[in-house]
Amino acid sequence: MSNLTDRVSYIKGLAEGLKLDTEKNEGKLIEKMLELLSDMAVEMDELRHDHDDLDEYVESIDSDLSELEDMIYGDEEDDECGCGGHCHCHDDEDEDEDDDDSLVEYTCPHCGEEMTFEVDNFDFDEDYLCPSCHKPLFPEAPEEE
Repeated sequence: MSNLTDRVSYIKGLAEGLKLDTEKNEGKLIEKMLELLSDMAVEMDELRHDHDDLDEYVESIDSDLSELEDMIYGDEEDDECGCGGHCHCHDDEDEDEDDDDSLVEYTCPHCGEEMTFEVDNFDFDEDYLCPSCHKPLFPEAPEEE
């Protein structure tokens, strides 16, 4: 029995303890209301039970669907998330291919060290130093008068 049916039974016991006269209108009304409460409590118990059964069934279907997805899409070695390449996390891989176009190779004018810069992240106001000789990579040209 649920807490709800227990509470309705308690209220019925209180009404019986009051020895209501069921021949009078007020007594009949209270008696019918208590019957209604009892029926509603039983119905709620049945609904709760049905809901629990459905919840269990949906979890079973979800588990079966997950297994089916694994069989269909498989586990790719490069696939970190397990989606078979169908989610947004693989967009970065496409961007990596495009990044080759946004890279610039540069040779230090002082020591000849070669390095690569990303065009999108390059700041023209910053003074870049060579990682090998620590001299300015882009020496300022003398101003023409």
